[in-house]
Amino acid sequence: MVEKLDTAGWYRRFALVETRGYSPTYDRWCTGISEDPRLLALLEDLPAAKRQPNLLLGAARFHGAPATPYPQFRAFLLDHWSQLRETMLTRSTQTNEAGRCAVLLPALARIAAAEGRPLALLEVGASAGLCLYPDRYGFAYDGGPVLSARAVPDALVMDCATTGHPPLPASLPRVSFRAGIDLNPLQVGNDDDVAWLEALVWPEHTRRRDRLRAAIEEARREPPLLVRGDLTVDLQALIQRAPADAVVVVFHSAVLAYVEESGREAFRDTMLRLTADRSRPVHWLSNEGYGVLPGVEGALQKADGEVDRLFVLAHNGQAVARTGGHGQSLHWLG
Repeated sequence: MVEKLDTAGWYRRFALVETRGYSPTYDRWCTGISEDPRLLALLEDLPAAKRQPNLLLGAARFHGAPATPYPQFRAFLLDHWSQLRETMLTRSTQTNEAGRCAVLLPALARIAAAEGRPLALLEVGASAGLCLYPDRYGFAYDGGPVLSARAVPDALVMDCATTGHPPLPASLPRVSFRAGIDLNPLQVGNDDDVAWLEALVWPEHTRRRDRLRAAIEEARREPPLLVRGDLTVDLQALIQRAPADAVVVVFHSAVLAYVEESGREAFRDTMLRLTADRSRPVHWLSNEGYGVLPGVEGALQKADGEVDRLFVLAHNGQAVARTGGHGQSLHWLG
């Protein structure tokens, strides 16, 4: 997927599709890079997967780049390139946006109600596992009252605008087991990992940064089980660790774009086989960018020339909603 996209075009599209109207700083920076031969040459010296815009932006912020106009940012990149290059080669984009729980919650609650069991949540590409705590957060849909199991600080209330009449729950489902798998799990008790997570939050997104910090404090009270492994190889062993009286829900959000196409297809086939095997109830929730997951890319056709930054939420391979990338919106498809 990455190999087919030229670096300048990648940064130009990221500015237009991902950041325009959402992060003016990153819009300016990525547009500038897309027109800068010197920086493009430095990026093209990296492996293709390591040229990713979010990875460069996160590395720059990790090393202290302030939100400046592009000329100053360019000077920062050139002055710190050796450090940035090392960080980009050794780290990966692992944005851990707890706000995405808001778009997953209606499907999670519906699964728990249909199965009559507590949930065993298994997150693929879990990062630090902050999306494994939907029962510990609060949710406010369309500015309504906060839905929560207990009193939560404002930073842990996930705001979400809805359309299409999603099946919003009256209470939170019970979670009896939570675990994640990642090629490089991040630890909420590791200051360097926490600093990397903060660097991946976009400069203007103050509420997201506050939410991240509050979610980290919540996870530190009961750190999740995080396993180092490959989603195409090691997931089934983790499923076997879930309690027998719980319904397993394997979920992921903004993960498969970083997996080669053959790996995505193999993962899809594995999940469809697991969900069809009724000897052990397993449900699969995917929340990925449009066109990323084979088999659901045609869930909603775009108009010609339309910029589509929404994700596709699918349950067992069937699209059920379109969602904002950070959990800020949910459009139920009915």
